[in-house]
Amino acid sequence: MVGLRTLSGRQILCIISFLIPLFYGIVEAQAGSENDSVYSLAGCINYALAHQPLVLQAKTDEAITEKDIRISLSGWLPQLNLQGDFQHYVDEPVIFLPDANNPSGQKLKLRSGFINTSGLQFSADQSLYNSELVFAKKATRDLRRRSQQNTETVRIDLVVSVSKAFYDVLLTKEQLQVLDEDIQRLQRNYQDAYNLYKSGLTDKIDYQQAIISLNNTRAQQRSAAETMNAKYADLKAIMGYPPEKMLSLSYDSATIVKETLIDTMELLNYEKRIEYQSLKTNLNLLATNVSYYKWSALPVLSAYYNYNLVYQNDEFGSLYKADYPNSLIGLKLTLAIFQGAVRIQNLKKAQLLYKRSTYSEDDLKNRISSEYSHALSSYKSNLYALSLARENIGTAKSIFNTVKLQYNKGVQTYLQVLVSETDLRKAELNYLSTLFQVLSSKLDLQRALGDVRIN
Repeated sequence: MVGLRTLSGRQILCIISFLIPLFYGIVEAQAGSENDSVYSLAGCINYALAHQPLVLQAKTDEAITEKDIRISLSGWLPQLNLQGDFQHYVDEPVIFLPDANNPSGQKLKLRSGFINTSGLQFSADQSLYNSELVFAKKATRDLRRRSQQNTETVRIDLVVSVSKAFYDVLLTKEQLQVLDEDIQRLQRNYQDAYNLYKSGLTDKIDYQQAIISLNNTRAQQRSAAETMNAKYADLKAIMGYPPEKMLSLSYDSATIVKETLIDTMELLNYEKRIEYQSLKTNLNLLATNVSYYKWSALPVLSAYYNYNLVYQNDEFGSLYKADYPNSLIGLKLTLAIFQGAVRIQNLKKAQLLYKRSTYSEDDLKNRISSEYSHALSSYKSNLYALSLARENIGTAKSIFNTVKLQYNKGVQTYLQVLVSETDLRKAELNYLSTLFQVLSSKLDLQRALGDVRIN
């Protein structure tokens, strides 16, 4: 091997100039593979859970709830305050005192205090018992749970929406593939019909009919291609994916067909539904509110400490030369005797709100049961239709192949070829449409059962 020392400077520069572009090409290729936007269904769901604005809003709401909890509990901490003031008497206060020389005579009128007074007060208050703070602490767990359940509701809805949009895009892609294969068949049919016409075996009507059918299928293909762009836009919007970036989907057709199956014998359990869980949490909060108004009649007990610095002088320039401090410590008990029966009315209102929510529980159970029944019947009927659609494809292919062979032998007319080809295309497109309906109804059934999986 030739060493670098044996190479001239120009040769070394040539080698470097060759390696640098090669190096950057490798780096760019690696970067491209890392940024390649190819997503499976799980990838789309994970991206949506991390970037969808509604999920981000729900998580922000959780953080806001946490701050509200801390605000409501801050009353348990010592409340420290510092206050300063300055007073200047334009007219000094007047007091009346008995005359020591004539106690029974007219009282003497005297000016009291100083013209200038200033003070600095430091105060500390500590709540020892407060019904509002007690029940605020009691409600914290349910408040956090309600916020988390709201986020979970958004995430479940998002998983269902992303999955349906993903399947919708795949349905359109598969339809395009069917139409592409159909166009290829029609082009071959047209060529065969044209060759037979040139050979004098048929008239020109056959190949003209082939052109009409081919053009109709091409128009249908163009419509599906344009629809594909809109469905990709819908999927991006649901995912929170940048609309200007390319999005490619990876999927396995065989796996998707397997995903159509679900256990239809699973019993409905209301406790698994996030809506029912949220309702129970709200009932707990309403019950806590009722308890609060029951116990809010108890007095508020707190301890306090005050330290005061007082400055007094008739001359403003000498006001702060001397201070006269004082301090005190004590307990304060506050008991509301009568407030216009506001506590009683609030208690009755809280009881009515709780009672009203118990009716909502019965209504929610009825709606969940109805939703489950509709989802189950829809899934079963669509699954049965899918098995028939799959069988129809096999039958349509067999008919088309037989009719095409008979036409080539002059037994069948070209009209029968077109009819059988159209039936085959309809059978294949109907199968894809039914497959999407099965997948969609399966998601609805999982949603009704509370079995939507979140990665």
